[in-house]
Order: sequence, then C-alpha cells, then structure tokens
Amino acid sequence: MQQFPYICSAPIKYKYANDSNAEYNKTGKASINFQLINQRADFSFALFSGGLSDPKLVAVSNVISFVNPKAPLYPRLSQGKSWNEMTVTWTSGYNIIEAVPFVEWGQKGESQTRSPAGTLTFHRNSMCAPPARTVGWRDPGFFHTSFLKDLWPNSVYTYKLGHKLLNGSYAWSKSYSFKSSPYPGQDSLQRVVIFGDMGKAERDGSNEYSNYQPGSLNTTDQLIKDLKNIDIVFHIGDITYANGYISQWDQFTAQVEPIASTVPYMIASGNHERDTPNSGSFYDGNDSGGECGVLAETMFYVPAENRAKFWYSTDYGMFHFCIADTEHDWRQGSEQYKFIEKCLASADRQKQPWLIFAAHRVLGYSSSYWRDGTFAEPMGRESLQGLWQKYKVDIAFFGHEHNYERTCPVYQSQCMNMEKSHYSGVVNGTIHIVVGGGGSHLSGFGPFQTSWSLYNDSDFGFVKLTAFNHSSLLLEYKKSSDGKVYDSFTISRDYRDVLACVHDGCEPTTLGS
Repeated sequence: MQQFPYICSAPIKYKYANDSNAEYNKTGKASINFQLINQRADFSFALFSGGLSDPKLVAVSNVISFVNPKAPLYPRLSQGKSWNEMTVTWTSGYNIIEAVPFVEWGQKGESQTRSPAGTLTFHRNSMCAPPARTVGWRDPGFFHTSFLKDLWPNSVYTYKLGHKLLNGSYAWSKSYSFKSSPYPGQDSLQRVVIFGDMGKAERDGSNEYSNYQPGSLNTTDQLIKDLKNIDIVFHIGDITYANGYISQWDQFTAQVEPIASTVPYMIASGNHERDTPNSGSFYDGNDSGGECGVLAETMFYVPAENRAKFWYSTDYGMFHFCIADTEHDWRQGSEQYKFIEKCLASADRQKQPWLIFAAHRVLGYSSSYWRDGTFAEPMGRESLQGLWQKYKVDIAFFGHEHNYERTCPVYQSQCMNMEKSHYSGVVNGTIHIVVGGGGSHLSGFGPFQTSWSLYNDSDFGFVKLTAFNHSSLLLEYKKSSDGKVYDSFTISRDYRDVLACVHDGCEPTTLGS
C-alpha cells in the first residue's frame, strides 16, 4: 500500500500552486486555502517545486498552533451491552497522568452528573506491518470511553467531554446531545441507516494519500441533512481507508462527528481495518496497511465480548442485529459460527420481529462476484445460509463491493417469493442487500443476469430501514448525490408468519398429545 507518490510523513495533504492561478509559473503568485483540524500538534506549510515526480523543498512556513491542541474532540456514540446504556468515546492529547477524563451528562433541562472514563492508546510496536509501523506512523493521542448507564428510554440527554487537570482547572468540549434507545420490543417509529465502504475526503479540495473515496462527503452530508430522522447508524466495514496512515483516522472522526456525536455509530470490521499477513486475519493480504485491527478496535467501541474478535449483537427497539466479522473464520465449527447461531437464536421475534444480519464481505449474494461463479465469498453462503433460513433472517446486509444490489427472498440460489416490492405473509428466504457504495471508488456488475437479483446500481448511496410497528417495515435505497429514493420495498406480516414452518426452517414437532 506504499504506492506513488511516496509521501514519507503524515499527516500531509497538498494542492498544486497553479490550481488557483494558471499563470503561477510565470508570476510566482497564487492563493491556496487549506482546512486544518486539531490533531494534537503544530502545523506548517511547505512549498515544493518539481511536482510529485521530482519534488524539491523551496520554503517552509511559520508554525501554526491550535489554542489547546490536547482538547477533547470527535465524540463517537455507541450502544452499550444493555439497551439502556450509551457509550461515549473521544480523542484527546491528555494522558491519565496529566488529566482525569469524564463525561458530564443528564436529561435535557435536568441536573447533570459525571461519569468517569477509561483511557486507552497504542504504540508503534502495536502495528503489524508497514506503512503503519514505518512512514504511516503518527502518535494517535489518547482514546477515552465512558459508559452512561440506567438511561430512561426515548429521552433526550445532553453531554460534554471533560478533563480535570492536575492544577484543578478543566478542559471542556462543546455540548452535545443524543436520544436514548427505546425499550427492546417497544412499538414506535424506529429508523436505521446502513452502508459500508465510506472512507473520507478533503473538504478543501486538496489531494492526499490513497485519495479514492470521492463519494464519502456526499454520503456524510446526506446523513447530516436527515439526522433528525435517523436513530442509529451501521457502518459495516472499510471505515476510513487510512491503510496504515494513522493520521487519517483523525480526519475521518472529524468528518463524521456531527453524526457520531448525535446517534449511535456502530461499525463492523472490514479488510481495510483488519487484514495483515501473518496476523491472524482470515484473509492474508495487507489491505489494512499494517493496522491489523488495532485502530478500529481502540478508536470505536462496540459491545463485543472481545473487540479483537469484532462480532457482536445489539438491540434497538423492534430490531435485533447480529454483526459478523468476515475477517475472522465464520465457517461451521468456528468460534464465530457458534456466536452467529446463538445471536440469531436469541431473537425474541414476538418482541423484536425484525432480525438483521450484517457483515462486510459478501457472504450471501452479489453479481459482482461473477468471475468464479460463486456470486459470493467462497465458503460464505455454504456455511451460513442454513442459519439464515432456520432462524428466518429478514435481511442480510453486506459491503465490500462498492455498489448497491437487492435480491429476492432467496435460499440456495432460488427465489422463495416472486414479489418485487411488497412482501407479506410467511417468512421464507432472506433478502440480501449489498450496500457498499458509501464513498469508495465504484464497482461494476458481471455480465450475467441472475434470477435472484432484482435491482442493482453502481453509484454512491446508503440504505434506510423504517420500522413503523411490529408488522410493517420499509427499506429505501437513497443515492448520496441527492438523497432521493431509487429502490424500495415493504414487508408486512404478523407474528404467526414468523412462526410458520418453511423448508429447512421448521421447529420439531411430535405426534404425542
């Protein structure tokens, strides 16, 4: 992942002087604007001649400093391990030996309380390979997580991040707010956004290392625009595409701060977070640039038993989510397979009728996998489709392929329902959705028209799920360019339809009375 240009320090971004003045080479005059974010250090600007192919340093500017480079920044909310718990994770420059981290919070308009935060960081020797261990390394600062417990359901809370310094003074963030989760099974309007492979981009138009996520700002901005109508977000892998350049995680957390500070921002692990040779990842490439999962596991909280094994379950009202980690073994007999079955089996479908499976790589169906004829990751569908059918998973979401595709309710490559846009009655077959068009360079589709593919689109976008009640669910695919709906379907059914016997999805019975 150390491709041209060989930028040997980070953070760094650049613009060409003649972008603003085509006559720069003649006049020597140009004006360029850069947007800086607080990354716990001073900044300076360097002027080079010779372009990227033969750069020669001409001059370096004076140092530019933030008033408080160590300030608490970029809060990320996440569901805790219980429904009435919210976690807040943030970044600062304060180690625990110089300041004590905490969150001051409470119901809006009520008295506030303080909850302590734990502090983590990592070091260069925690990285598994270059460039994360070498030219991509940069001190990441410190990551603090506080657990806000015993929340009242459906209530608005305000919070701000704080550090008490040794001299008794305080460093504060600005104030934020969130709405607590509904009680599991609560009958109310609940809205979920799901996408993968978003990454980051520079709002000032400058170039950077691995700058290939052109749609990420549009996706981010559409979510911010509709944030009052979103309750929880799932970003299912390929989070930043930092690829071993540590500073770009700051850039990403700054980009999504308006979203992640307001609603739970749940992530899954993808190849660009985890995969490094000889590091225990299921795939042996170096798509993470040597990060080997450390950045994602430390900078974001998920309610997993072990964040190094990035699979977990979480509830939101009428939804039960099972989040898998495709970068670890999921095959039958594996530790993760046992988790997936336990997670699916634990759903109380009378209270939480909407059962959702999500993972990064396509373990289900995608026309983009046409070359080897499997239309999915090898061994994926063969290992898991029996579980999806047995436990009557409504929808399985995947990223990795940078496009959108929707299948019919499918089992063993056969459509179990011939409807196109409205599904009612017995749950037979799982609808598979690829929603990897969050921002990274787009993927195409194969030349074959499969019987199970109902809609595909090679464009940037995301999915929004709306549960109106226990019997009615709406899925909408929206493009990031305009936020309009380009594909949708509804599901209508009753509890007895979930219980009904279907092929490979029947509870055992006896003839005894």
